[in-house]
Amino acid sequence: RCTVDNRVTRVAWLNRSSILYAGNDKWCLDPRVVLLANTKTQYIIQIQDVDVYDEGPYTCSVQTDNHPKTSRVHLIVQVSPKITEISSDISINEGGNVSLTCIATGRPDPTITWRHISPKAVGFISEDEYLEITGITREQSGEYECSASNDVAAPVVQRVKVTVNYPPYISDAKSTGVPVGQKGILLCEASAVPSAQFQWYKDDKRLTEGQKGLKVENKDFFSRLTFFNVSEQDYGNYTCVASNKLGNTNASMILYGE
Repeated sequence: RCTVDNRVTRVAWLNRSSILYAGNDKWCLDPRVVLLANTKTQYIIQIQDVDVYDEGPYTCSVQTDNHPKTSRVHLIVQVSPKITEISSDISINEGGNVSLTCIATGRPDPTITWRHISPKAVGFISEDEYLEITGITREQSGEYECSASNDVAAPVVQRVKVTVNYPPYISDAKSTGVPVGQKGILLCEASAVPSAQFQWYKDDKRLTEGQKGLKVENKDFFSRLTFFNVSEQDYGNYTCVASNKLGNTNASMILYGE
């Protein structure tokens, strides 16, 4: 907007040194630039669908009987943040090093932060484009969120999934007492990434699913050995072996009579 009075005889709007409008005559080819008003008090142009290239100085030049006058305004173009590049999901063995990258654009330049989406996580773990984790642990697995913000619009966020592989760890394996003729269960619980494969042995002999009176149920985090009708021959020492591509571990337990 340019405010004028009745002493003004000529008016023009310029962008840097290029004339946009002189009076009612359009000098520029850009269809986004239009004349809104040319009255005795106002000389107004409008730029539609503003782009970052429109940023810069604009000059209203007026000619009076005495001498020319100019009034300058600087257009600042703001741009919402946008994440243009982010690391892919990653799978890594425990103890390895992880580097995550998040690149974003915007005007003004957005602030980039990383945080771990976890109940134990507190606040940001990185306040720039790069997140480095040295000697990663299984507790550091999960989703990492990159946020880009510059106050022009709501922050934009994207997530990267980090999977930490580790060998099996048997967390629970208890001996059990069961009377002859009753149902008995031995349970072996193990955490591992990738999930553990389970095998059962009695002494040195491997047990299989089809053996009479036995049922083996394997899930991601446990294996259950069920005896439907316990006999004297079933009593003894059993070994659960949990394994994945990173290693294996075992635990012994006893099925005994009461």
